[in-house]
Amino acid sequence: MLEIKNVQKIYYPKRNTALDGVRLTAAPGEIIGLFGENGAGKTTLLKCILNLLSYQGEITLDGEPVTHKNIERISFATCEHSFFPNLTPNAHRDFYKMHFPHWREKRFQALLEFFELPGNRALRSFSTGQKNQFEVILALCQGADYILMDEPFAGNDVFNREDFYKVLLGILEPNETILLSTHLLEEVEHFVSRAVLLRTGKLIGDVSTLDLEEQNKSLMDYVKETYRYEPDRVSRALERLTEDEEDAS
Repeated sequence: MLEIKNVQKIYYPKRNTALDGVRLTAAPGEIIGLFGENGAGKTTLLKCILNLLSYQGEITLDGEPVTHKNIERISFATCEHSFFPNLTPNAHRDFYKMHFPHWREKRFQALLEFFELPGNRALRSFSTGQKNQFEVILALCQGADYILMDEPFAGNDVFNREDFYKVLLGILEPNETILLSTHLLEEVEHFVSRAVLLRTGKLIGDVSTLDLEEQNKSLMDYVKETYRYEPDRVSRALERLTEDEEDAS
């Protein structure tokens, strides 16, 4: 069980509060979508879980703090990329096998083939979409129990993303947990089992997609409702812009 208790993150010197008392648990086998507008705190939360950022509060993995002793149980796919650009995918495989005893070789080969990525070409020559695909492959093959993904599908076409969701559902084992941060709500609606919403650093929503189905609500409906989205905000903005142009003339 991954437990996040009263986590607060303040960026100094401007004292910007990125996370404000966030409480969250992630059980084995869950696929959790982490949603929120830009600046809501999604990436900051993922980096706090990984202990890449200092924070106040407590984050534990099966009751133990996240340290070098158990960090191998968590992997991270980030659009900022964490691989070595001058190495090939096969060289990464050899490196990861040395450091992660639960490396998933068959999964690695299958995903490399699925994405049609060359194993012996330096990653610096890959397209942005291919680099993001390989980042996801490494996160899935490390052998981690908790797989964190931060906008992992940037630069990939819709067909590639849709097929990958299906493949991912087919290969995940019961003990593997996904925490996925993305803006692609409608695409992942039938992939995630739970939706968590952040706004200005606060957790404002947490619901299972099964509950949404029973309420006959889409994920987008739930997000708009929770965020108190105003449907007429666009028309009001256009009216104000039109008025300003008329006043200027």
